[in-house]
Amino acid sequence: MAEVLRPEKLDISNDTSSLASPELLHVLAVDDSIVDRKFIERLLRVSSCKVTVVDSATRALQYLGLDGDNSSVGFQDLKINLIMTDYSMPGMTGYELLKKIKESSVFREIPVVIMSSENILPRIDRCLEEGAEDFLLKPVKLADVKRLRDSLMKAEERVFKNIMHKRELEANDIFSQLKRAKI
Repeated sequence: MAEVLRPEKLDISNDTSSLASPELLHVLAVDDSIVDRKFIERLLRVSSCKVTVVDSATRALQYLGLDGDNSSVGFQDLKINLIMTDYSMPGMTGYELLKKIKESSVFREIPVVIMSSENILPRIDRCLEEGAEDFLLKPVKLADVKRLRDSLMKAEERVFKNIMHKRELEANDIFSQLKRAKI
């Protein structure tokens, strides 16, 4: 059996402290074509995203730790904001990858975008029904990536605000209880 190589990783910043910045979204890009992989990687970098690229759906599952192999990347601490995958790949399609991700309790909430050079409506509908965030026709344009990035940033901001609101309500409740107990 062939040895599994770690996926290529590309951090666009030399200052690793910025990787914790809420401005830097981490995208896992999956495509069997090196040309398409480099192209989408470049578009994402230009849009200020941290990018990890892999060449197959199987490698994506290994990176996410969904292949059942204990030697995978530490996926408990893995922060992926978006997965972009080609639809037509040998071995496992982007649709099959989408299904596996949506079946995962750890990664089901991560938006998955399917990309394809074929505009086949039943395929698009099937992907969207299975939970894909979007379906982009290749070649993907910078405007598509920026739109996705802006949408993700707004979603992340809403999640953060909801968490902060819940914490504020909990703190107020505890304060009220303490006040009633006169502690």
